Amino acid sequence: MSSRLSLAAAAAAAIAAHALPAAAQELTEVSFGTNWVAQAEHGGYYQAVADGTYEACGLKVTIVPGGPQVNNRALMLAGKVDFSMGGNLLQAFSAVREGIPLKVVAAHFQKEPQVILTHPGAASSFEDLKNLETLFIGDNGFQSYYQWMITAYGFKAEQRKPYTFNPAPFIADEKSGQQGYVTSEPYAVETEGGFKPDVWSIADAGFSTYATTVETMQKTIDETPEVVKCFVEGSAIGWANYLYGDPSAANALIQADNKDMSDDQIAFSIEAMKEYGIVDSGDALEFGIGAVKGATVKDFYDKMVEAGVTEPGLDLEKVYTEEFANSGVALDVKKKLTE
Repeated sequence: MSSRLSLAAAAAAAIAAHALPAAAQELTEVSFGTNWVAQAEHGGYYQAVADGTYEACGLKVTIVPGGPQVNNRALMLAGKVDFSMGGNLLQAFSAVREGIPLKVVAAHFQKEPQVILTHPGAASSFEDLKNLETLFIGDNGFQSYYQWMITAYGFKAEQRKPYTFNPAPFIADEKSGQQGYVTSEPYAVETEGGFKPDVWSIADAGFSTYATTVETMQKTIDETPEVVKCFVEGSAIGWANYLYGDPSAANALIQADNKDMSDDQIAFSIEAMKEYGIVDSGDALEFGIGAVKGATVKDFYDKMVEAGVTEPGLDLEKVYTEEFANSGVALDVKKKLTE
């Protein structure tokens, strides 16, 4: 039986697995540190916990939420968590440059969810955004994707004003634009500003990084490849079930970890992920959710070198591995749920 079919079959039997005595399952305990508080953007992992998908292939997974005072990536480097959620590939490039032996083993966002918001009709294209008087961009964004916007499209540094994660200045200025995650800030602007902003995806404009990556140490890959395989493939199935099946059990776990997460925000985020192909597009359409392909990594790396964001000469084979994420295990699950 193929890897794809065997794990898919195991996932389908996950509910039955819950009925087995704990001692009979002999689960390996692992922890996964996210990079922010619990939210729909982490839904696939919570789904795989809630429906027993991780247990079906031998893991007991504890999700460790991140937050403003939590650095789960540092905890992974210190051996306190087994896997951590990366933002995009720039973090992995930095790790290789610093000699840190970790690798990206999956990418559950095939597209960067970062967008630019404008008032309705204020711009006619992504390139037209460079004609706005003001763009509210945070420091991290200015040092990364905005440098690419300058190089690729001719945006100007003087357009940028610091974004403080408060939409009020953007809402008040019809000639401005604001950064945001497609799953979050449009909802906040519509709720607080009373209008639906236009949304301009930097991924669709060519910012070709993977995002919401799964990173682990090279030691974990070398010593327990079966654990990495189970976590990566279980997460892919979890994402397929979360997006195309019933996410209610996962949402209950998300809200248990984050009391401030509303039903409306979760519903908005799920629909945005589906509408913009954040999880299921690009390489994932052929190789399955979570896919990691060297050509995509190189394409993004070359753009970041050209933009002066990262240095040339990086050994990209140290950044990622295709060993675990491209089995297509979630394709059958998606097909069954969407037929």
